[in-house]
Amino acid sequence: MTFYLTTAIAYPNGTPHIGHAYEYIAADTIARFKRLDGEDVFFMTGTDEHGLKMQQTAQKLGMSARELADVNAAKFRDLQDTLGSSYDRFIRTTDPDHTAASQALWQRMADAGDIYLDSYSGWYSVRDEAYYAEDETEVRADGERYATATGTPVTWTEEESYFFRLSNYADRLLEWYDTPGEDGISPVGPDVRRNEVASFVRSGLKDLSISRTTFDWGIPVPGDDKHVMYVWVDALTNYLTGAGFPDVDSERFRELWPADVHIIGKDIIRFHSVYWPAFLMSAGLLLPRRVHAHGFLFNKGEKMSKSVGNVVDPYDLVASFGLDTLRFFLLREISYGQDGSYSADSIIGRKNADLANEYGNLVQRSATMVVKNLDGVVPTVSAADLSADDRDLLDLAEAALGRARAAVDRQELHRYVEALWSVLGETNRYFSAQQPWKLKKEDPKRMATVLFTALEVLRQISILAQPIMPESAGRVLDTLGVAREQSARTFAALDAPLPAGTRLEAPTPIFPRYEAPADGVAGTSAGTGTAAGAGA
Repeated sequence: MTFYLTTAIAYPNGTPHIGHAYEYIAADTIARFKRLDGEDVFFMTGTDEHGLKMQQTAQKLGMSARELADVNAAKFRDLQDTLGSSYDRFIRTTDPDHTAASQALWQRMADAGDIYLDSYSGWYSVRDEAYYAEDETEVRADGERYATATGTPVTWTEEESYFFRLSNYADRLLEWYDTPGEDGISPVGPDVRRNEVASFVRSGLKDLSISRTTFDWGIPVPGDDKHVMYVWVDALTNYLTGAGFPDVDSERFRELWPADVHIIGKDIIRFHSVYWPAFLMSAGLLLPRRVHAHGFLFNKGEKMSKSVGNVVDPYDLVASFGLDTLRFFLLREISYGQDGSYSADSIIGRKNADLANEYGNLVQRSATMVVKNLDGVVPTVSAADLSADDRDLLDLAEAALGRARAAVDRQELHRYVEALWSVLGETNRYFSAQQPWKLKKEDPKRMATVLFTALEVLRQISILAQPIMPESAGRVLDTLGVAREQSARTFAALDAPLPAGTRLEAPTPIFPRYEAPADGVAGTSAGTGTAAGAGA
């Protein structure tokens, strides 16, 4: 099976921030999960480089728009790499194949009779790259007019423009929202966002201006070079470009399209769930199976703002707490699809409680007891040796894959993490109740069974945790003696128990507790070798 996953393409008129990192980590987690589950994944991300905003920013910096795009696109790609993102293509809307795809989509919509030339006058936000009606704006105390929804300044704009007949697609869009896929999942999620866009469509759709003549940094309209495409036609088409469009008869396109899920922020849900499907309907192309919008991140509960000075560099968070700790925190702490808040204290709290105590300490205790009491060898345990408590715990671990799959398919990544950590919680309670440190004198055979059960549960949960914390979960599997061949660490290997006779080495701490540096500045955890090390 082929699974096609995309992030939104970032606008590189500035540098990336923690919100970008949040989206990239979530999408990468889904991509890794699907690969380990046996699917052929194509994961695409990139940058959206055209538009007036880019041109104006470049002019202020004394450089060309292309030079600005080259500089900042590299920064976004570097962030992806720093976060361990396993993307297959980093697309740029200045790529030649994207120009061809955008013009081909435009031509299909024109051939369908859905594009016409007219003139436009209205309020335009350069920052949002969007037009707003009079009743969608407000004049504030400073005497300037702003878009009510986003708070961005707008200016009155009058120019000749091509329009897309968006008004013709309301009924078909509403039908799409109400038609779940074969898996029973709605095409737009979470539900609050689907309801939001459905309400917008029901309120009445107006035809959409899709070209500009007041700047030239964009893709020319086919047959009319004085117009460039409105940035959202250009930007959204990137998903088709990645699939090999306009060669719709190619094997690549047939395998990849329609996309399985677009991961985006809630601020661009309208573009992806109203404009984009309408464009595809007009062009006679299949619609994406799912559009999922995540919420915003807030710093200590406050919206991030350069003027307030609370914008956090994601590189600083990785350097301070470690990549895998940051990945885990963002997926564990925040209900994916809702807004969430983060702070140094909350990251430290999750690291010490969930990683150091719940996970790392269990690995350390179990493996150490095997090394000290069983000559470092995984014991031989038969089905007859298992008690009801053992079987219940092993059944719980085996059920985690189904829970994780259901959560990931709905992009409920917090529930995916919960599914694993609930098993770890039960395993810790089991370990404490069974007291293997007492059994080594009272009933050595029973001790061996308890240790085997704990190790086997840890093996299964660690295999499932690899998409969340790739390096740290891999180190746990090393500690448990799991072969490093990929075949031993995919989800297909979950049914093959840890082989008796596997030799374990004395474990080293993988999730040491965080200890604040003496100067009080957030730094690395005690016992870690490098600031950016996974699990640091």
